[in-house]
Amino acid sequence: MDYEAIKDLIKTASEQELTYLNVESEGMHIIMKKGSQEIDTRVEDNVATSKISDTNEIIKEDKPIIEKKLVTEDKNIKVVKSPIVGTFYTSGDPKAGAFTKIGSKVKKGDVLCIIEAMKLMNEIDAEFDGEVIEILVENEQMVEYGQGLFKIKCN
Repeated sequence: MDYEAIKDLIKTASEQELTYLNVESEGMHIIMKKGSQEIDTRVEDNVATSKISDTNEIIKEDKPIIEKKLVTEDKNIKVVKSPIVGTFYTSGDPKAGAFTKIGSKVKKGDVLCIIEAMKLMNEIDAEFDGEVIEILVENEQMVEYGQGLFKIKCN
């Protein structure tokens, strides 16, 4: 998406009086918001209801409701975060098994994954001893700086 296309998108959104627009194209993600929108999301009768405070309009959506599990915070669970932006790989070779899986015991310095950035393969090591309890990203997924990759329960 070039500069002119973005400019036309902004102009069209303004002319149509849109208050929110989310576009993803050609590896670019654009979110436009107009005005101050406080969004209050609730669950009523298994229907997701959103209230936008500027217009006091209630929108009912027939989308399935995703329940989030409430996890009590365990001080022994630590998150390994991505130190760079790149592509996450569970192994060094597509034919090889993953470096680690849920339930794997890891020691400080063990390789957990690889993040490819600018054609360089960067090994991400465990920062502490423990057990991998959750893998937060999928193989070959793009990751951002500071994004959680693994949850490890420390010994």
